[in-house]
Amino acid sequence: MKYLLDSHVLLWWLENDPSLSGKALRAISSSENEIFISTVTAWELAIKNHSGKLEIHRLLDGLENKLVEEGFFTLTISMRHALRAGDLPSHHKDPFDRMLIAQAQAEDLSLISNDSMFDRYGIRRIW
Repeated sequence: MKYLLDSHVLLWWLENDPSLSGKALRAISSSENEIFISTVTAWELAIKNHSGKLEIHRLLDGLENKLVEEGFFTLTISMRHALRAGDLPSHHKDPFDRMLIAQAQAEDLSLISNDSMFDRYGIRRIW
């Protein structure tokens, strides 16, 4: 299976946070699965760090290397993703989450997130 991680899921995984559900933990840790991290996640985390909403400067400094060490794949934002995100119904206003939805739809990925708002877009959400 192929999975895309929401930003909070990536943080919880990297910090071994017990908030991560068992189902999510099993999906991410299985060597049979491919785990994708969107570049929009890095952008969101950097903005939240800069604004003081998160204190993750040290994590961001080594994020690219950490993702490689974890065996995760980077999913860049394409023109197709951007156009799809802009055309989504307005159930969710967060532009970062809208991009994750568009990418999950376009790339046929299951999204690992505790945010039930994603369900309104007909994507497969794991939690």
